[in-house]
Amino acid sequence: MKTINIILKGFLLFIIVNVVFAILQPRVGNFSAYNVIFPGRERLPFGENSAKAYNLSLFDLDAMFASHEINGDNKQADEFRVILIGDSSVWGTLLKPEETLAGQLNSADFSVCAKSIRVYNLGYPTISLTKDVLLLSHAMKYQPDLIIWLTTLEAFPLEKQTASPLVANNEETLLRLATRYGLMVDANDPAFIRDSFWGSTIIGKQRALADVLRLQLYGVMWAATGIDQTYPTDYQKAQTDLEADQKFHKFEPPVMDENLLALNVLEAGMNMAGDTAVLIVNEPMLISTGINSDIRYNFFYPRWAYDQYRSMMSKLSLKNNWTYTDLWDAVPASEFTNSAIHLTPAGEAFLAEKIKPIIEGICK
Repeated sequence: MKTINIILKGFLLFIIVNVVFAILQPRVGNFSAYNVIFPGRERLPFGENSAKAYNLSLFDLDAMFASHEINGDNKQADEFRVILIGDSSVWGTLLKPEETLAGQLNSADFSVCAKSIRVYNLGYPTISLTKDVLLLSHAMKYQPDLIIWLTTLEAFPLEKQTASPLVANNEETLLRLATRYGLMVDANDPAFIRDSFWGSTIIGKQRALADVLRLQLYGVMWAATGIDQTYPTDYQKAQTDLEADQKFHKFEPPVMDENLLALNVLEAGMNMAGDTAVLIVNEPMLISTGINSDIRYNFFYPRWAYDQYRSMMSKLSLKNNWTYTDLWDAVPASEFTNSAIHLTPAGEAFLAEKIKPIIEGICK
C-alpha cells in the first residue's frame, strides 16, 4: 500500500509540474552555456548534419540568440553596432565565419561616426521577409546603430512568408508583432504549427527542450573546432543553363500583382527599426549567360519579373525615403557557389567593398 501511495504521489506531482509548465511557459532558451562556458557563436544556429557540423536547427528564438556572440557583448560607448539580416547568403552557406560579409566587414577595421565598427551576422537560411522581421524583433534589444537588410525578390511572394519553419513555429510572436507594428499575419494560416495544451507541457515539448540541450552540448565541439557547418568540396555548381520558363511563383508575364507580394512586411520591419538607421540592399545574384539566359537571369528569376521588382523597389524606397542600394549585378558570375545567391569568399569581398563606403557615409 505504501509503495502504491508513493507511485500515486509521484504521478500526481508529475502531472502538476507538466500543467504548471504548460500554463507558465517558462523561457528555458534564455539559459545558455554560450557566452558563459563557451564563446558565443558567430552566426545563428542552423544545421542538418549535427554530427559533423556541431550545429542544429531549432525554433526557440531565445535559445538561438542566447547562443550568439551578440548576447555576450555589452555594447561599448565607442562601438558602432551593425547587424546584418537576410537569408543563407548572409548567414554564409559554404563560408567560414571570417569569409562572410560580416566577417569581411569586421576585418576591414574601419570606423564610423568616430566609433569602431562591429558587425554581427544575424542572417538565417530560408528566404522570407517575415522570417527576417521575426529575427529583427529579437535583435532590436541589442541596440544596433545600423541595420543592413539584404534581400531579394524570392523573399517577397506571400506564399513564401510562412514557408520558413522558423516562422511556422513562432505564430504567437508574429501575432504580437502584427498588433504592435501592423504586420499582416493570417492567424488561420495552415502553415502555422500550434501546440495543444498537451503539446505545451514538458512531455509535449520534449523534442524542443531536447534541441535546446543538444545545442549546449554541441558547444563543446564547436568551441574546440570552430566548425558550425559542413564544407563539401564536390557540391553542384549553381545552374546556368536554364528552362525556357517565364513563370515566377504564381506570376506570369507581363505584370506582377503587388497585392501578392509581402510589401507590408517590409514596411513593418522599417517601423520596427524606429529611429535606427536601416540600409536595404538588393543582394547580388548570378546573371547567367547560358542556355535561355535571354529569358531568365538564373534559376530563380525570369527577366521580366526581376526587372519589375527592381523598378518597384526603387520607387518604394524613393516614396518612403528609405536608404536603398541595388547591388544585383555587383558580383561576377564566377564568384557564386551552389546557388544563384551564394557567394565565394572573393564574391563576399566584392560585396563588402560596395557596402563599406555606404556605411561610412551614414554620419555624413
